[in-house]
This record gives sequence, C-alpha cells and structure tokens, in this order.
Amino acid sequence: MLSLIRFAFVFSALLGLAQAALHPIEVKGNAFFNSKSGDRFFIRGVDYQPGGSSNLTDPLADEDVCSRDVPYFKDLGINTIRVYSVDNSADHDACMKLLDDAGIYLLLDVNTPDASISRLDPGCSYNSDYLQNVFATIDAFESYDNVLGFFAGNEVINNVDTLFAAPYVKAVVRDMKKYIKARSYRSIPVGYSSADIASVRVELAHYFNCGNDTNARVDMFGINDYSWCGHSSFSVSGYSEKVSLYEGYSVPMFLSEYGCNEVSGARPFTEVGSIYSTQMSGVFSGGLVYEYSEEGSNYGLVTIDGDSVTTSTDFDNLKSELNSTSNPSGDGGYSKSNSISSCPTDWNFTIAVPDTPDGAETYFKNGAGTPLGFDVGDTQGSCDDDVTLITTTNVKTTSSKTKSVSKTTTTKESSSSSTATSTSTTTSSSSKAMAAAAEYGSLATLFTVLCSVLLL
Repeated sequence: MLSLIRFAFVFSALLGLAQAALHPIEVKGNAFFNSKSGDRFFIRGVDYQPGGSSNLTDPLADEDVCSRDVPYFKDLGINTIRVYSVDNSADHDACMKLLDDAGIYLLLDVNTPDASISRLDPGCSYNSDYLQNVFATIDAFESYDNVLGFFAGNEVINNVDTLFAAPYVKAVVRDMKKYIKARSYRSIPVGYSSADIASVRVELAHYFNCGNDTNARVDMFGINDYSWCGHSSFSVSGYSEKVSLYEGYSVPMFLSEYGCNEVSGARPFTEVGSIYSTQMSGVFSGGLVYEYSEEGSNYGLVTIDGDSVTTSTDFDNLKSELNSTSNPSGDGGYSKSNSISSCPTDWNFTIAVPDTPDGAETYFKNGAGTPLGFDVGDTQGSCDDDVTLITTTNVKTTSSKTKSVSKTTTTKESSSSSTATSTSTTTSSSSKAMAAAAEYGSLATLFTVLCSVLLL
C-alpha cells in the first residue's frame, strides 16, 4: 500500500511539473485575450537576443543565462519577451519554465540569419530545407503554453525594391499555419514583423491580411516603429496618424520594436503612456522595447559582462513608465467585427502566394524530423526544382503622409532578417517512426523514474 501511495504522489508531482502557470493567449477580433480568464492581454515587453546576430547564441537554451536575466524582466514589470533566433535542437524546458513562473510569454521568430527568406532572391530561399528548419522550430516550442506566437519574418521587405519578396513571406505564414493544424498543435498565432517604411507599410499590412485563404492571412501583425523620440506626444510623433491609418485592421497589431534612441541622454519612454491608453488600444495591443542588452548600437537597457548585469537609466525610465501606466479597463475598445483587408491592386507583379515546395509536403504528414539547430547552415541557396520566381521593376506604391523616421545613425542588428544569397545542400528527413521513438523515449523515462521511487 505504501508503494502505491508513493507511486501516486510521485506521479502527481511529475504531472504538476508539466503544468504551466500561464494560460495560452488567443486571438479574438483585433486583440489578444487570456484563454482562461477572458481578460484582454496587452504586450508589455522587451526584445531579447544577448550577443545579437554577430555572436549568435540561443538565450533560451542556457538555464544560467535565463536565471541571470529573468529577475530583471520581473523587475521591469514586463509580461513578454521577443527572441529573434533559437537553436531548435536544444532543450528549452528550463528557461521556458523560468519565464512561465515569472509570468512572461514568448514571441518567437522562427528564422536564423542564414535560414530565412532572402529579400534579394526570395524565390530561391523559399525551399524545403528552409521550411524543415521553420517547422522544426515550431515542434520545439509548440508544447509551451507561454508561447504567445511565432513570427514568419522580420523586416524582410525594407524598401520599395524588395516588395516583391512579400508573396514568399506570406507563403511561409501559410505553411506555418498549415503545419500547426496538420500536427494537431494548439492554435498558436503566426504573424509578421514589419519595418515602418512610409511608402509601403500600409499596403504591406493589408496584403498580409487579405485573400480568401485563411491560412495565408496573418493572425497578428507587428510594426517596428521608432517614430516617438524623446519627450514627444501622441500627435507630434505620428502615433495618432498611424492609429487612423490602421483603424479597422481585423487582427491584433502591436509595436514589435520601439524605443527611438535619437535623444540627448537616456530615453524617457514617454510613449508608454500613449501605447497603453484608449487613444491606441482600439487598434494596438501594446509593444516591445528594443532591446534588453547593449549590443553596440546604443539601444540596450542593460550591459552584460559574463554573469554581471548593469542596468542603465533607460532601464529605470522604462520601469517607471510601465509601473505608472495601467492597461485600459475592460476590453480596451477592441473590435471583433472588422473585415479582412482588400488586396493591393497596383503592384506590378503577381501577388499570388507561391505553392509549397514539393519537397516540403511530407512534413505536414510526417513532421519535420530531426532538428538541425544552428548547424542547418545557409539554406538561402537551396533552390527547389519547382520554385516559383517573381520579378519586378519600379513597383508602384501608395505613399502615406506620415513621415518615416530613421531609427538611428548607427546600425541596428537584425537577428532574423538576412539579405545574403549563398549555396547550401542541407539534407533533411522525417518519419513517423522517429516521432514514435521520441514519444516512447519520454514514456520510458517516466516509467524509470517511477520504478526507482517504488524501490526506495
């Protein structure tokens, strides 16, 4: 009898370890909501990639790194971090548990600098090797309830001349959503993080939210916006005009990066008061400050030296603004009845979404197979035979009246947007047997633990 009691206790404890403190966030209309409480969810976050793209590491695969940084996340008062690149072959359980315990969700980009859509040659870079890596990243994180969503791309389109890459990014959105459904995962939002380019930003946002194929439409849309500089205001910064420009957008929209550093001294972050006010909450659902750690571009909230973290005045200012600013009450004026967008009609190339490469179709049925992590290499040149090529010259666009504001005179690294085109011959494979073996391995481990306890 004692053995049975001990068995039941340990089994319950093991189940408790798998239970998350946070409940998944879901999309309703143009806003996020807590799936358990039904409360509207506003993103209060920071962008997080210690080392940047020049020293690429996975911050969520190192428990010591997470143990070092999560207390500072809590001190700031944030509820979300965005990570631009991860090693999908690594174990993320410890860090995701630390984030979960701290009440923090994750927005995750599924690309690495070399395994991404190339804005110079998007047709070649959209291939089965690339999609294998994307799907393997989804596999690695789908089980965590505190994954808020996935980004299919970050600033892939950064000017008029690269607009023709948009159909390929939209194809990645479609393929990710199809994969999530095909693998019977929970409905994790998939979106795109867009550069704030005045000449194309509105049409681009509507393109990602148009068409009859629900899989090809984003579930959320992020904007990297640095237009509020210093002690600006809702009107002077252009925020008011952007609310008007995007009014009626039918899915959640938020600032996936913000925090202009073209100021004298520390950033005051006075935009926080507007971001979390009813002036914006009918269209926007919060935002993330760029960025947590100083990576040489004067955006860091903290400086990291090994195990030591030194906070800046920027950190203190952001903390003060967040702590003194409440979310709008109730549902914040969200809309559940906005219509999907109309597709652009004046782009001089086909806006049709390319078909999924034939070599990637097996993944929907059999899974992505073995994750290759950062060893996936450069997939941008791994052209498939059935690639669809889209070319364009002199794209006609409709410019908005809002002035585009430069982020900074220094270079801001982008960890998940790459323009290089090279050759790679990564070989990927998948099988039902592999998935079955992984499941068996997990059950075998649980059984071993239980048996060990019974023999105590």
